[in-house]
Amino acid sequence: MNERLNDGRRDGIDALAAHGREKYQRVVAMAQRLPPVVTGVVHPCDAVSLSGAIEAHRLNLISPVLVAPPARLEEVARQNNIDITGLPVIASAYSHDSAVRGVALVREGKVEALMKGSLHTDELMGAVVAHDGGLRTERRISHCFIMDVPGYAAPLIITDAAVNIAPTLEEKADIVQNAIDLAHAIGIERPLVAILSATETVNAKVPSTVEAAALCKMADRGQITGGTLDGPLALDNAISHEAAAIKQIVSPVAGRANVLVVPDLEAGNMLAKSLSFLAGAETAGIVLGARVPIILTSRADTLVTRVASSAVATLVAAARRRAMQKVAR
Repeated sequence: MNERLNDGRRDGIDALAAHGREKYQRVVAMAQRLPPVVTGVVHPCDAVSLSGAIEAHRLNLISPVLVAPPARLEEVARQNNIDITGLPVIASAYSHDSAVRGVALVREGKVEALMKGSLHTDELMGAVVAHDGGLRTERRISHCFIMDVPGYAAPLIITDAAVNIAPTLEEKADIVQNAIDLAHAIGIERPLVAILSATETVNAKVPSTVEAAALCKMADRGQITGGTLDGPLALDNAISHEAAAIKQIVSPVAGRANVLVVPDLEAGNMLAKSLSFLAGAETAGIVLGARVPIILTSRADTLVTRVASSAVATLVAAARRRAMQKVAR
């Protein structure tokens, strides 16, 4: 059995390498050195979401608990030749009930992560952020894309492009801290954080430039920790040494950023999708700031993306576990 499992792990790593996803390959390899994280898979009632969860299980990244209407789950598995034999199933009545039951598993301490299945994002996140029975913490909940962009040296974290529509300065501070903590979890010791705007100079008529400068000063004062911040930076200055040099920008972040903090959801969504559809990037996604990491995938996501998202969640859950043990000591 262990030999078959190791062969499956190797096959998964080789598949990532075959797709030219060496950055994701490294993240998956890191996660496979850890115990699989027990994950509530919420309403995996189509072939894409169920097969993604099973593949992550096969690669020993997660230990899935399937939360779904049993008859519908079994029908999807049968029609698509997906083996779910022996996996625990928590019965639910419909998609919203799946979300509520998945969140309850977290509150009961039975799972350390959640994975979105075939339900709408709003249904799952509605249960997560509910004031009664949700998974809120003192930290603002935010989303990060972890992108494997061809030609860029490191994984590129983009935040927030999926949860916070028009975040305030205070909320952006949490968004930045969540992204820094994520970067640490995936092995980036000192993340370089670019606070993006349309220009690299502070202009009172462009509020995002003022907020970028404020975030950098907050980092100077220890209100944001663990990363090196600079901003405002335009996108070209953040990721291109040449562009930064031409504009004579002297910065430890310019041209080298591995975290891009966008002004609002619209900018982030367009940036991430541009990289995905025009530059051939793969786009793993995770929600942070809740009690547990939440794997937030789209119906259009590839199997590579789903596996990478699961690996990231495993690393984040392990980092959270270590932090809790440190506090307990």
